Amino acid sequence: MFIQTEATPNPATLKFLPGRIVLPEGTMDFRKAEDAAASPLAEKLFEVEGIEGIFFGHDFISVTKGDADWQHIKPAVLGAIMEHFMSGAPVMKSEMTAEADEEFFEDGDAATVDTIKELIDTRVRPAVAQDGGDITFRGFRDGVVYLSMRGACSGCPSSTATLKHGIQNLLRHFVPEVEEVRAM
Repeated sequence: MFIQTEATPNPATLKFLPGRIVLPEGTMDFRKAEDAAASPLAEKLFEVEGIEGIFFGHDFISVTKGDADWQHIKPAVLGAIMEHFMSGAPVMKSEMTAEADEEFFEDGDAATVDTIKELIDTRVRPAVAQDGGDITFRGFRDGVVYLSMRGACSGCPSSTATLKHGIQNLLRHFVPEVEEVRAM
């Protein structure tokens, strides 16, 4: 088994590509070891000293470190991923994969929200996934779009620029009702 690694815009996060499906649908974000009980793979990765976050996408795993040095922990992360996939164990203990957060918006804004969500799903999420993260719609109120950033995007130094200059400009161009974009 060959696992590729890619750098992300967040220097604390590396993207690991095991060459197979990690989650068939949805994403999972584990911000601390206690959150990892639903996933044997996440539990194993949190055993590596210095790991502070794990994110599962469709075909990748983003791992965020704390103060540890990548050259010291990367071999242990690669070993944990390889051992897990070679064992045939499931990534998740149950069928639950997607994290569902309650969305908020006024009923009268449903058409606007549909357009915003379509733009995010077709133009933004694929690019963010390339960088080892995910971004999802959370709400729309008074001209402000609220988004949730996870994986490599969470805590990334360039995430504010991505939100303000990239996503906000895209949404304003196609949806005149959008005045601002904020992370939640």
